[in-house]
Amino acid sequence: MSAVLEAESTLTDRYQTTVPEPVRRALALSKRDKIRYSIRANGEVVLSRSAPEEAADPALLPFLRLIERDIRRHPKRLRAIDGGLAERIQALVAGVEVDLEAPLAAEEA
Repeated sequence: MSAVLEAESTLTDRYQTTVPEPVRRALALSKRDKIRYSIRANGEVVLSRSAPEEAADPALLPFLRLIERDIRRHPKRLRAIDGGLAERIQALVAGVEVDLEAPLAAEEA
């Protein structure tokens, strides 16, 4: 496999380097992006852009901890959802499609 693009950089005394601009552009890298190094058996190193991590919802973990504490402190409060409530919920959301990957729309004033 022949190289389509070649670039060179220098290691500092602390073993750091700058990713050359043509490589950053080719991999669509931005500041704080993560890069992956794959080292092949023949010594060849492949540099690629790491897949972005899902952004964690900052409210989700504290909310789940709150629920967990409440369940531990008051287990008798837990109740099964009866069939009637489940049917009402299904009726309310029937035909509603939600794209969980879509960003939330800003509220209109």
